[in-house]
Amino acid sequence: MSAPSSTLTTTAGSTGAGRYHDAERALWTRYGLAPAERFIELTEPRARLRVLDIGFGEPVLFVHGLLGPDAFAPLVRELRDFRCLVLDRPGWGLSTRVDYANSRHGSGLADLLNGVLVGLGVDRAHVVGASVGTLWALRLAEAHPERVDRVVLIGAGPLLDELRVPAWLRVMASPLGALISRNTSLEALRSILRQGGHTESLDDGRIPSELLAWRLAASRDTEAMRSERDMLRDSLISWTTGRWRAGALFAAPELGAIPQHTLYLHASADPAGPIDMARRVTELLPNGELDIVDGHSHEPWLEDPRGVATRVTSFLTRAAAAKARP
Repeated sequence: MSAPSSTLTTTAGSTGAGRYHDAERALWTRYGLAPAERFIELTEPRARLRVLDIGFGEPVLFVHGLLGPDAFAPLVRELRDFRCLVLDRPGWGLSTRVDYANSRHGSGLADLLNGVLVGLGVDRAHVVGASVGTLWALRLAEAHPERVDRVVLIGAGPLLDELRVPAWLRVMASPLGALISRNTSLEALRSILRQGGHTESLDDGRIPSELLAWRLAASRDTEAMRSERDMLRDSLISWTTGRWRAGALFAAPELGAIPQHTLYLHASADPAGPIDMARRVTELLPNGELDIVDGHSHEPWLEDPRGVATRVTSFLTRAAAAKARP
């Protein structure tokens, strides 16, 4: 069930939620957008999830990575012909947490996203997943193909169980990760972005102060980082063995059974994962396409929002053209 929508407003609140809301509104205002927020009540898993609703046209559900939902703002501004539905994953922003330890990761992710679409009254949508959100997007396409038109994957994500766990993810899932997730300084945030390949965009101002302020508010005033660590530790990674948990990622035959046309946008030197991984994923998908973005960043739309939006729009509008053919 979906609660009535309202437009983001300044709360000037002294509470964590109020400070987060204000930082978020400033970011969207920076891009000339005023999202409506809608809350979805789920019973299985029990959660109250928030979606930011922007624009008109064919619906596109956005599933974010560890950088967070509102980092999509520069990309959403350029996608003028779509209704963009930006989900706060559990624990992020104003969404409540879920217990990842007591749920099956693959089917649980799919059912959660399906519940969001049902709550929004959306029968069918395109899905854009970034970073770890790529796993969520493909799980929805796999389990509920009737809900998904086309899929866009952006940035290296944990998809194939044949890949090794990156060292930094293993650290985040370890007890040390609890300490790291509490570091909410601006310098720590800038360091994370630099590790993601965003050095030039930080130095030249393409990543604006409003985005940094919002991301700091997410760390300080919400349960986002604690929730992300729980997800990594409880459902994706065994930090004691350094391996993916059984069934957390896709086996090759599972990818081979996903029918949707899928575009993988991968930066040429994404520090989060090799381009060979993206090539392997698109080879396994029956209708997969690999589009290599020149650059080094994990979230390439932060460097070139218009260029990435052009690629996404071209791919998604092909679906409309195919439907129009007699």
